[in-house]
Amino acid sequence: MIILDNHFHVDPINGLFLEAVKQFHRAGGTHLVVVYKSAHDYGFGGMKGEDFMRAMDFHVELVEIINKETPVKAYAVVGVHPAEFDYLARARGIEYAKREVMKALEHAQRLCLDGKAIGIGEVGRPHYPVPEEIWEASIEIMKYAMALAKEADCAVQLHTESFDEEKFRELGRYVREVGIKPYRVVKHFSPPLVKVAEEVGIFPSIIASRKNIEEAIKQGTRFLMETDYIDDKRRPGAVLGPKTVPRRTKELLQKGILTEDDVYRIHVENPEKVYGIEL
Repeated sequence: MIILDNHFHVDPINGLFLEAVKQFHRAGGTHLVVVYKSAHDYGFGGMKGEDFMRAMDFHVELVEIINKETPVKAYAVVGVHPAEFDYLARARGIEYAKREVMKALEHAQRLCLDGKAIGIGEVGRPHYPVPEEIWEASIEIMKYAMALAKEADCAVQLHTESFDEEKFRELGRYVREVGIKPYRVVKHFSPPLVKVAEEVGIFPSIIASRKNIEEAIKQGTRFLMETDYIDDKRRPGAVLGPKTVPRRTKELLQKGILTEDDVYRIHVENPEKVYGIEL
């Protein structure tokens, strides 16, 4: 059975790295979408576009190591986290930060075009209060990332504040404005609003708590599952542990809440469609 975690971080400096991947595999996991963490976490300054680019290249190398040294098939998603933009904007000014981050996102697009990554992300807007001008600039960068993804025909994974139906509809307006294919836009850390997400043209990636997945499956199978595992020894198991997606999938299958067809759609058909890959 193929089981994919759609949002998983690795960190060879602060975390468990390959051990976390092996824990995922021992629990029954087979495929990982490994998402860029931050330049700072990877030991780069995060003060200019080249720092982010080097961090992305480093991230791609980490994914290559996973594929060589574990049985798990891993795919890279690369971008600039909105918290990195916020930090840089406060330190060096918004226009400088926008220019450097956009330059870095163009590198992320190149990595996708070269087949080294399958998506741009996580990008978006901060999940905490920021000044209005940083908020507006974050939206501008998010749209730019979507436009780059549209041009490359690749996915984009979005990081945002907590979402509800109204915010999904706002994001749907941006998707239509940019003109990106609706199945290419992934809302990471999504609430289980599967029908609303489909209506507005966004693909939800839902945190794999029991309650979330039970609620999501009532509305259909058009979603992905994720842990947002952070891989930080100081915060073990944050947000969810590396074993969660395979364990939750098998538990809900055993209880009859998910069928084998449901599991196939969520873990195979959906990621193949979103990322244009073959599992």
